[in-house]
Amino acid sequence: MDDALIRSLTPAVLGILVRRGADFAAAEDAVQDALIEAVRVWPDDPPRDPKGWLVTAAWRKFLDATRAETARKRREDLVEAEPAPGAASDTDDTLQLYFLCAHPSLTPSSAVALTLRAVGGLTTRQIAQAYLVPEATMAQRISRAKKTVGDVRFDQPGDVATVLRVLYLVFNEGYSGDVDLAAEAIRLTRQLAAAIDHPEVAGLLALMLLHHARRASRTAADGSLVALADQDRSRWDTRMIAEGVEILQAALAKDRLGEFQAQAAIAALHADAPEAGETDWVQIVEWYDELAKLTDSPIVRLNRAVAVGEADGPRAGLKALGELDDSLPRYTAVAAYLHERDGDEQTAARLYVEAAEKASNLAEREYLTRQAARLNRKSPPHR
Repeated sequence: MDDALIRSLTPAVLGILVRRGADFAAAEDAVQDALIEAVRVWPDDPPRDPKGWLVTAAWRKFLDATRAETARKRREDLVEAEPAPGAASDTDDTLQLYFLCAHPSLTPSSAVALTLRAVGGLTTRQIAQAYLVPEATMAQRISRAKKTVGDVRFDQPGDVATVLRVLYLVFNEGYSGDVDLAAEAIRLTRQLAAAIDHPEVAGLLALMLLHHARRASRTAADGSLVALADQDRSRWDTRMIAEGVEILQAALAKDRLGEFQAQAAIAALHADAPEAGETDWVQIVEWYDELAKLTDSPIVRLNRAVAVGEADGPRAGLKALGELDDSLPRYTAVAAYLHERDGDEQTAARLYVEAAEKASNLAEREYLTRQAARLNRKSPPHR
C-alpha cells in the first residue's frame, strides 16, 4: 500500500469532514480509524478513488461515534443521511488545517504534534518515537491540543508566520525513531507552498532544502559533529541546492523580504562556495544586517558577530560580540572560536571548556571538548 499517498490525502479528508460539520477532534479520530481500515482493506482490494473511499469510510466512522453519544445534543443534530459514495469534493482545506494546527492558543510542542498527526498523517506512536517520549504522553498532548482547537471556527483566517514557525520547529527536530522529521517538514512545506503563493513560505522551503542538502556531511562516521568549514562539500546534494536557490530567487523577486528568505540567502551563500575559504562573508554580513532589522533577535546578532569575524577579522568579530549579553546560548563558544582565530589559543581553550559545560546536547558538548583538547595539546596551559 502507498503510505505516501495515504499521508498526502489525510488533510484533505479531515478538512472535508470538518466542513460537513464534524468538530475537529471527532473528525480527526474518524480519519485515523478510516486509515486503519485502509491499511487492512486496500492491499487486497485497492479502491479506484482513494480519496473518496477515505472520505466515505471516515464519515461512517464519525456517524457511528456520533450516534453512540446520543446524550450530546449538538452531535445528535449532525446525524443525517449518509452521503452516497462517490467522488470526493475538490475543495482543498489543507491550508485551513495548517492554520488550525498552528493556532496561537496551542503551545509550540502541541502545535507540532497536532500538525504531524492531522496534516502529516503520522500515527501517535510515530510522533512519540520521533520525540523520544512515551506513546501515552504524546497521546495526551495531542488529545489536549484537539480539545483546545475543537471550537475554533474552521473558516477563520490564520497566521502564516505561526504556521511557518511550527514547520521550522519540525524541521529542526531532524531524525529519530522511524520518522525523518526533517524530510517530513520539507514535504509539508512543499504542500503548503502549493496551497498558498507567499514569499515567506517559499523562503522557508528554500531554507530547508539548502540546509538539508548538507545533511550527509554534518557528522563523521563515529557520529561526531563536523563544523561547516570542515565538511566534505563533495557530499552536498547539488540538485537540492539548485532547487533551493531557484525557489529563493523567485521569492526574492516578489520584493517582500522576510526572515526565512534572509536566512535562506545566507544558506545559499554558504552553499555557493566551492571551498570554505571562498565564502562571501561580506555579503553574508549584509544579509545578517537585513535579518537583524526583521527580527531584532540576539541570536541573529550572535551569528552576525561570527560573520563579521570572518569578513573583517577576529577582533572586529570580538568587538561585535562584546555588544551582546554573555548569557546568550553559544556566546562562549563563539568567543572561543574568535579568540582562536585571533591567535589567543590559551584563552580559546579555556572558553571551549566553559562552552562545553553549558552545551545543551551531548554532540555539541563532545565537539567543544575536542576543540579544547586540541588547543591544549598545541599549547598546554601554564602551571
